[in-house]
Amino acid sequence: MQTYPQSNYANSSKSSNVSETEVKTMLFYCREGYESDLAAELEHHSATQQLYGYSQLVPNSAIVKYHFYKALTKQQQTKSFPWQDLIFARQRLCVLGDLEFTDTQDRIGSIIEYMSQFTDIEANGLGDVFVEHADNEKGKEVAKFCKKFTVPLRQALRKKGWLTKKSHTGLPYLHLFLSDSSACVIAMSHSKNRHSQRLGITRLKFPPEAPSRSTLKLDEAIQLFMSSAQQSNYLQKGMTAVDLGACPGGWTFQLVSRGMRVEAIDNGAMDEGLMATGLVKYQAADGFKYQPIDGHVDWLVCDMIEKPEKVSVLITQWLTKRQATSSIFNLKLPMKQRFQTVNELLAEMSSKLSEHQILHQMQAKHLYHDRDEVTVIVRSGAHLI
Repeated sequence: MQTYPQSNYANSSKSSNVSETEVKTMLFYCREGYESDLAAELEHHSATQQLYGYSQLVPNSAIVKYHFYKALTKQQQTKSFPWQDLIFARQRLCVLGDLEFTDTQDRIGSIIEYMSQFTDIEANGLGDVFVEHADNEKGKEVAKFCKKFTVPLRQALRKKGWLTKKSHTGLPYLHLFLSDSSACVIAMSHSKNRHSQRLGITRLKFPPEAPSRSTLKLDEAIQLFMSSAQQSNYLQKGMTAVDLGACPGGWTFQLVSRGMRVEAIDNGAMDEGLMATGLVKYQAADGFKYQPIDGHVDWLVCDMIEKPEKVSVLITQWLTKRQATSSIFNLKLPMKQRFQTVNELLAEMSSKLSEHQILHQMQAKHLYHDRDEVTVIVRSGAHLI
């Protein structure tokens, strides 16, 4: 069992910061099979931020640990390795220690006792608690246990005065990561530097009227990349968009459902329900040659199955020619050096936009509903707020 020095946690104003609790390890969740890609990305950020250490991973475990050579300061615990900037990480956690359940009849008592040893949590110092597992086949074996264990653990933490009665997104969350029912990793996540949902997965329901499940990719991207206020401002009724590779209309559906007018470009057949809305103009055309009807649209979206280099050049051309203000698109991933490939393509895109004096923001994520691709958003102009 690994322990850390005792220290104080929270403050009189019940802020969202962990105090001087020593942290030398971070835990990241990812899609199964992408551990080495996330590790490569963490090594890159380590060098960039001069927070040196090394990655620890097991293939297909759906997690990566990053061990720092020096303990992180309070500010580094909160702000370093920003989750929003990590492409392959679903979740970012600060590890406080590992706990083995020597008494399996009283796991909660062991957790409470262990937490009392290394920190002094003030009343209502935690905004929520998640009991989690890896998103893989092995994790499914302990999923039922995690679900049953969460309720009594919440009750115990509230009895101690450590957990708010309702979820409080402004406070740290407690995470217990279980590979089985005999031990757990105890960790914390910080407000504004985490995914706020369990397992780092955005929970979405498939709309029965949507023509394909690909609609969930764009829905998740919109939910993840933009706040509710931003969505209201930048995906307004009456705005215009081009959807390259649209058929049968999964991505077009998301835009039309927000009242946007869409030019759907593909050689396949579009969903009849979408066409009946009157908001879709369909063109059987090559997405790499198509030009917008009015010369400019607010949004360009693209989910074409093509080489990532080809798609990145296409999106860059639309943006630098000011044929589109902003874009959401997918880059299909190669078999090897996936982080290096995506990182280089995005850096090249950003450089081209800067050369054309286009102020922009870019973010990329390997979404839960993605498989062998990453989704990228580029916002510029009036969308850049």
